[in-house]
Amino acid sequence: MFSKILIANRGEIAVRIIRACKEMGITTVAVFSEADRDALHVSLADESYCIGPAQVGQSYLNMEAILSAAVVSGAEAIHPGYGLLSENARFATLCQQCNITFIGPTGEMIEKMGDKDEARRTMKQAGVPVVPGSDIVESVDEALRLGAQIGYPLLVKARSGGGGRGIRRVDSEAEIERAFLAATAEAQSAFGDGAVYMEKFLFPVKHIEVQLLCDAHGQVVCLGERECSMQRKNQKLLEESPSVAVSPKMREEMMAASAKAAKAIGYRGLGTIEFLLSQDGHFYFMEMNTRLQVEHPVTEMVTGIDLVKWQIRVAAGLELDFTQKDVTLNGHAIECRINAEDPYHDFRPSCGQITMLHIPGGPWVRFDTALYQGYTIPPFYDSMVGKLIVHAPTREEAIRKMQAALCEVVVEGIENNRELQLDLISDERFGDGSYTTDFLAERG
Repeated sequence: MFSKILIANRGEIAVRIIRACKEMGITTVAVFSEADRDALHVSLADESYCIGPAQVGQSYLNMEAILSAAVVSGAEAIHPGYGLLSENARFATLCQQCNITFIGPTGEMIEKMGDKDEARRTMKQAGVPVVPGSDIVESVDEALRLGAQIGYPLLVKARSGGGGRGIRRVDSEAEIERAFLAATAEAQSAFGDGAVYMEKFLFPVKHIEVQLLCDAHGQVVCLGERECSMQRKNQKLLEESPSVAVSPKMREEMMAASAKAAKAIGYRGLGTIEFLLSQDGHFYFMEMNTRLQVEHPVTEMVTGIDLVKWQIRVAAGLELDFTQKDVTLNGHAIECRINAEDPYHDFRPSCGQITMLHIPGGPWVRFDTALYQGYTIPPFYDSMVGKLIVHAPTREEAIRKMQAALCEVVVEGIENNRELQLDLISDERFGDGSYTTDFLAERG
């Protein structure tokens, strides 16, 4: 097991990883930008190093500075958290070259699954159902020809990156050229790779993902599914596990397909297979995330398995001490993301000093955050400032528990989306589980 780990991230996920390391007896090293000098993860870690100015590109994406901090501190491994460098193949490879363990898959694996076009082809060859579509599209003329074959509506999608960027919906042939050029330009700007492919636009759908944990000894364990259909512009707002739309039979099929996918590529570490579930009950592979997910706590709640600790153990070469037969899903868990933004003014980001903070409590209520009273939220980073997670024996009780917990959340000094989350979780379509990925768009 590692004796010292550097956490190449910030905010609540850095705090989450530091706490897991402390419980495992592992010394922690934090890195921070000049804007994060007073951040909670800096004070919680055993050591901390400033790696650059506030701008992400000069600090948290500065690979050389992070690796230098790891070498100077004597860290044996780097945990990237999620976002930032967590799915950067070059960074994973550089860690390996510096004899530092990257807590995640290899650079080659990240590159393979990060290329969504190659991932589609790999899954198809492994017998995992994929959305009907095309390989890389080279020109507008080719897009027009393939569009006629696939049928409308369809999506033009970047093969690199994520977060909803480089994606355009096309409802007719007349829209192909503009969508193709716009998606290509956005993908090139965001990811440095303008390559796109096309696939049939399934509508309406649910977004279901299966959590995987794979060790270096060939064991693959599926930890149930999460539903992530409550989204705004492809960004998740609320997640739950298990999904009311997934029957026991479908769960078995999804987990079998996910295990097949992981074994086909020789995957190691924590990963997530994401599916689209159509109204006719068919599911299709969408992509694989080769990292820890923001919504991992709901899986921890229903399985009782600490994903961060096992991610570290697997990276250290340890064997899983449980099998698929040992995994049971108990009760229901829901997570609401608390963002520093104003939902009633076009989700305008908010920053400033936290003048009052009250965190809800009670049995099976968890609030993952890096906030503290008096802390000033800088304007340079992601708007998520916390995750509220609840667990209960039934979904109905979990909904009521979340409503009560949200009513207790107080974050004064900034705008936040607590009221929106209360609105969403109290909606009839959420209550009966019929909501789909277009729910927020439909509500305007």
